[in-house]
Amino acid sequence: MKKVLIINAGQNFGHSGGRYNKTVTESTVEALKAFSNIEVQVTHIEEGYDKDEEVQKFVWADYIIYHTPIWWFQVPFGFKKYLDEVFTAGHNKGLYKSDGRSSKNPAINYGTGGTLNGRKYMVTTTWNAPATAFTLPGEFFNETSVDNGPLFGFHRMNAFLSLERLDGFHFHDVEKNPNVQRDMKLYKEHVLNIFKKELTSQSV
Repeated sequence: MKKVLIINAGQNFGHSGGRYNKTVTESTVEALKAFSNIEVQVTHIEEGYDKDEEVQKFVWADYIIYHTPIWWFQVPFGFKKYLDEVFTAGHNKGLYKSDGRSSKNPAINYGTGGTLNGRKYMVTTTWNAPATAFTLPGEFFNETSVDNGPLFGFHRMNAFLSLERLDGFHFHDVEKNPNVQRDMKLYKEHVLNIFKKELTSQSV
């Protein structure tokens, strides 16, 4: 039985009601029902959490799926607080032992002290920005992708815990030009493809 932890970082703040990420979370749960050998837990950050229980969920999981909006080119403050509290609580409790360096040679091996080896993660993001803002010459993000740009630190954070990255999914133009039905269909197909490959490779 494979175990999946889904973290919904949608947040009600300003003009955002957190509804889109709730829909993405529900779509993930629905897609994973296609697999009889997957067990799911879901954390809705805005509903409250116990940081020590969340640490145990990370240790429990084989896969972590993060769903987050992007506000001002970063994750929302509620999600950042969750990460700071949970990951700090996870020191020597299954998430990481140290930063990986030794006092004998502190210049090398930074970021190698994670203890979630063998686990994997995936992240989805929701943007007002269109996909073309990242791909067209002269547009805002200078042809830098979501993963290599705004999410670079997020991916290194997960690597610090020794988590391996799976291909994520980014939802664009969700305010000015939304197409929820199309996007959820494409996203569910993405989830199914990812986990078919994962479960097939592990059963060989």
